[in-house]
Amino acid sequence: MPTLNPTTRWLSGLWLGLLLGLAVSCRNQPDFRPTVLLISLEGFRWDYQEQADTPNLDRLVATGVKAQALIPVFPTASMPNLYSLVTGLYPENHGIVSDLMYDPVFDATYDARILETVGEGRWYEGEPLWVTARKQGLNSATLFWPGSDAEIQGRQPAYVQGDADGRSRSEWVDQVLAWVDLPLDRRPAFMALSLILGDVSGRMDPHSPALSMAIQQIDSTLGQLFHGFVQRGVMEKIDIVIVSDHGMTQTDSTQVIFLDDYVELDQAGVIDWSPILGLRPDEGVQEDIYNALKGAHPHLQIYRREEVPFRLHYSNHYRIPPIVGLADVGWSITTHELYAADPAPFGTGSYGYDPRYPAMRGIFIARGPSFQNGLVVEPFQSIHIYNLITRVLGLAPAPNDGKLDSVSAMLAP
Repeated sequence: MPTLNPTTRWLSGLWLGLLLGLAVSCRNQPDFRPTVLLISLEGFRWDYQEQADTPNLDRLVATGVKAQALIPVFPTASMPNLYSLVTGLYPENHGIVSDLMYDPVFDATYDARILETVGEGRWYEGEPLWVTARKQGLNSATLFWPGSDAEIQGRQPAYVQGDADGRSRSEWVDQVLAWVDLPLDRRPAFMALSLILGDVSGRMDPHSPALSMAIQQIDSTLGQLFHGFVQRGVMEKIDIVIVSDHGMTQTDSTQVIFLDDYVELDQAGVIDWSPILGLRPDEGVQEDIYNALKGAHPHLQIYRREEVPFRLHYSNHYRIPPIVGLADVGWSITTHELYAADPAPFGTGSYGYDPRYPAMRGIFIARGPSFQNGLVVEPFQSIHIYNLITRVLGLAPAPNDGKLDSVSAMLAP
């Protein structure tokens, strides 16, 4: 290797110093303050990046931080996890205990498939990031993040786009770039968007040939967004955090638990079906239903609400049904009639199971001026992300279940 003469060495050092100075000044420029873009990829399992070419995600990993896996909250369903990601709370503390739940006080049902219900602020407890930001004088923006169009604590994001129907991926890229283009006093410091991987049900078979194509399409769209950042000179100024709400597993149409083999359905009070069974029978038959199901099937664990294992943090909210059933991973719960009418859904991708199963775990990648470079960390719980983002934005966090100490090692000095 040739030896550099003193002049060349000095010029090289000067150039390196200029580059480092530019990187630091990007963070401190008066026209750009700390900014976080949070992106959730629905059902993107921790190992999906290995199943397809993902050059854009790979570049983020090479120059940022990656977790071996992100551990979701229980149940590992979309709405409980999307809301835990932005509040740092377990579902028993933020109230969104399932994608489908009944509130006996409201005498009303929450269904994540019904936009009007999802947009009702009365369902949401805790304080999401977009509210924390607005309370402390920062603008926030959300794109397709379910629940963000609800009024929570009397506030909404400064900018919110709640319905993804009919929107192309190029359109959502354009929307994010339009927010970045706003003047400083109007530009959001926190942006969040949730993207569906594959079909609209989010239940893509993890072994489907179409999965690789869906992963590549998502990565390509992220590449368009990052290219827009580079063109605007802000790629090194924005902290990008990519997560997923849960993983995915393959079910088997022969691994089915038929609830009507053990109880009368008209007495069971079924609120939610599979793989987390929620039952709210009349008090007079509640103990009979519990006893009939307890130990009835080797792949179905039955608990009274107060008996659910503490590690799942799923006992302390009145919306959690009095009787909770947990199917083993890969197993489904239904009735003979429903199965006979359409057995196909019982042999595809599914989620919702105990987060101890690796298949339920998701992805975490973070890259930007606030994060370490080329670091891989061990799996951690998603409840810590709220504190991580509030630290990056310089916000005081609302009370939550997470701990900054659990993720602080990934922050740049």
